[in-house]
Amino acid sequence: MTPTVTHPTDSVPGTLFEQAAKAGRGQLNPAELDTLLATLGGLRLGGLRLRGSAAPTASARLRVGLHDSREFGLVLSAGPGGPDADLDQGLFRAGRSRVQALAELGSAADFLQRLQRTMAYQKLLRQAPAPDAQLLTLLDGLLHLARSLSPAAPFTLQSLDLELELEHGKMNVLEARCAFAAPTPQRLRRPIEKIDQLLHPATIGLVGVSATGMNFGRIILRNLVGSGYSKTQLTVIRPDATEIDGVACVAKLQALTQQLDLLIVAVAAPAVPELVDEIIASGAVAAVMLIPGSLGETASSRETAALLAAKINAAHALPGGGPIFLGANCLGVVSHPGGYDSWFIPLERLPKPAKKPQRNSVMLSQSGAFMITRLSQNPWLDPSYMLALGNQTDLTHGDLLSYFAQRPEIETLGVYIEGFKDGDGLLFARAVRSAVLAGKQVVVYKAGRTAAGSAGVMGHTASIAGDPALFEAVLRQAGAIVARDLHSFDDLFYLAGAMHHKKIGGNRLGAISGAGFEAVAMADEIAGDDFSLQMGELRQDTVQRVETILQAKKLAALVEVRNPIDINPGADDEAHLQIAEAFLLDPQIDALVLGLDPTAPSVRALQQSQLRPGYDISDPLSTVHLMPPLVARHDKPVIGIVDGGRLYDAMCDALMDRGVCVFRNSARGTRALVQYIGARQASEALRHAATGPDGAQQA
Repeated sequence: MTPTVTHPTDSVPGTLFEQAAKAGRGQLNPAELDTLLATLGGLRLGGLRLRGSAAPTASARLRVGLHDSREFGLVLSAGPGGPDADLDQGLFRAGRSRVQALAELGSAADFLQRLQRTMAYQKLLRQAPAPDAQLLTLLDGLLHLARSLSPAAPFTLQSLDLELELEHGKMNVLEARCAFAAPTPQRLRRPIEKIDQLLHPATIGLVGVSATGMNFGRIILRNLVGSGYSKTQLTVIRPDATEIDGVACVAKLQALTQQLDLLIVAVAAPAVPELVDEIIASGAVAAVMLIPGSLGETASSRETAALLAAKINAAHALPGGGPIFLGANCLGVVSHPGGYDSWFIPLERLPKPAKKPQRNSVMLSQSGAFMITRLSQNPWLDPSYMLALGNQTDLTHGDLLSYFAQRPEIETLGVYIEGFKDGDGLLFARAVRSAVLAGKQVVVYKAGRTAAGSAGVMGHTASIAGDPALFEAVLRQAGAIVARDLHSFDDLFYLAGAMHHKKIGGNRLGAISGAGFEAVAMADEIAGDDFSLQMGELRQDTVQRVETILQAKKLAALVEVRNPIDINPGADDEAHLQIAEAFLLDPQIDALVLGLDPTAPSVRALQQSQLRPGYDISDPLSTVHLMPPLVARHDKPVIGIVDGGRLYDAMCDALMDRGVCVFRNSARGTRALVQYIGARQASEALRHAATGPDGAQQA
């Protein structure tokens, strides 16, 4: 239970910072530190050991503090102290050496619980019982301090570092440092309500369409028309033509007879600044899509890009907030509800047929190519909206996620991030938490996790990559499902869309296959880094039900009923699915991985069998026909495994078209399911904590 702490007045930090600034300092002196520490649950500067004196041998150290991060604002952290702090941090994986959390979204009790799982805390326990009550009071004081600092104040906290030692079960402050500074200027609020006009435009204009060749602008025009957008709602801005591809042209923006909801700019990068001046001055456009690349990505263009961003930002002070800009270096937008496709990839290279009865997901990406490759490899992701952010000259990850978090029809969001603009990580984390509390799932992948990757990010979308460990800690805390590589992003975004309405009842897995190695591989993958499943123990009536199925299929002498179960390559489609149903009916099984054994002679897995005509996926007794209704009538997660080559693509396609979640590798599928179930349980815990006993949302 969190202790009741009486916090001194919230004006204390500001008064101390002002006093130190008048003395020409950016740090607090010992007397000022004494006053500040008193606000942290009664800590005293008198507990500090004299600098230079030796610490007792029977002590353990902990480093706790607040730090102002560029992306997220104030972050609370705790980890090992003393000379081995950096060594420990380098040896242990994220979350086991040091804990970090966004001060705005955290609680002292939750942070202490995370800290208790670290090696730093275990070291404390080796010395003496850890002073949990004192730690909880300190953490509560630090969080209160962080939340009391107004963004409009003349000074902000840069860092507060406390080196603590545990001696004979008592916590003392060994060292303390506190730095502050004047706040950095913040960008003006973008009028994100205009994103609705960006996504559902009644009118679209294009600049940069060639009248004679097939440049990017002309491809975009063809895609708009090819995706069903009416030519009568399109206008090309071009002074030397009256129409292109049946679309009317006007000489300039000032010649428009009505305001454009969306203007797509596909001119060369050097022409963009002057055109942006014209767009802002005209007042004729609500939303702008900047396609040109290179702005801000090379040394020679960074000053121009910064001036352009400042100009766009200043326009948000105009009445109505001015236009919003997506890009630059932007692939464009696919908006199925808005009825248009503005990507400059020809439709013949990336068709986008509906793969779901109802599209209900969104993909946001700094890289357009990231979305292209994801969708090309797995069209069953099938997002309702796909937006490329590019350089975030104006609209940011936080802006777009804030908008979609409030859209009731959107259930799943997949986000690829290379870097945040200053302060946008905080806005993004808030939007993640808002989306999760609204019942949505947010899957995030962060590029630039290494030094080489960070350099690549700067050269691609002019982003600063940031600390990957901090990113992962904060976004997990907010409730996001954080992918650690491209494969896991694909898998988790796919699972999130397929399993959104399935019930996560517990962590007991059932595993079925006719291939022994596959059953073992499933069992081997149930232990994840942060969360693990366990193999569910079958009830006796389930064992008897499965034995009856095996006897009917003449397999009883070959198979021992257990979990995981290897049901023998002689099992046909019906045997696989009848046993799967028996597992799903068992209350001690919460999720199921089902190996579909495509190469087994008894399984109808081929598109067309030459050896046994009609014994293929067209047969009503094939898995393709039997499995979809099985998946639909159970609320537990079920994934199918088709571990076979291109011969079995038709089987996979048919199952996925019918709503079955299919993986082509048992280990990969099980691993993804483990991470997904763990994330779902964490997000449901957040929603439970945010509601009262009657289920009502808490303030």
